[in-house]
Amino acid sequence: MKPLKEFTIPFVGLKVAKHHFEYKIEQAFFEYFEYKEFNDVSVDVHLELEKKSTLLELHFKISGFVNVNCDLTNEPYNQPIENEFDLVVKFGDEYNDEHINILIVPHGTYEINVQQYIYESIVLAVPIKRVHPGIKDGTLDSDILKKLEELSPKQKEKKNEEDEIDPRWNTLKKLLTDK
Repeated sequence: MKPLKEFTIPFVGLKVAKHHFEYKIEQAFFEYFEYKEFNDVSVDVHLELEKKSTLLELHFKISGFVNVNCDLTNEPYNQPIENEFDLVVKFGDEYNDEHINILIVPHGTYEINVQQYIYESIVLAVPIKRVHPGIKDGTLDSDILKKLEELSPKQKEKKNEEDEIDPRWNTLKKLLTDK
């Protein structure tokens, strides 16, 4: 996969200090990764790169929303997301990204691409179970939700079943209490 130019940071020309980068992530970014879980995306990424003499420290702060379908009703809604991620870039003999928060790049590298880290941070910020907020507060009016409620087991029916216990069990229970 060819890296996107706007996410490549040439750090070789930067001074030893903190540098700020802003990215606006939209649906086209996820189409590039062929990720089809989101209907729409509007996420702001604030990246603070602190260049030091021997390493780079990157702090990603992600906030915005992704439009996803509810797992219960399949209704689309805007899921707010927030995430923070720190990455340390060190220099070594060969490329190594085995560790989650540490990236080792070969000596002589002059730029770093952050698109994969932004992509993963946004995807991981979305909750595993996506429930429309209208379900929680009762404002969502959906045919699927009505059908789920109609088919759900009723609490009153359970109580009636408990009252009508087979009389043979009652005599067995007496054996336990007669000790």
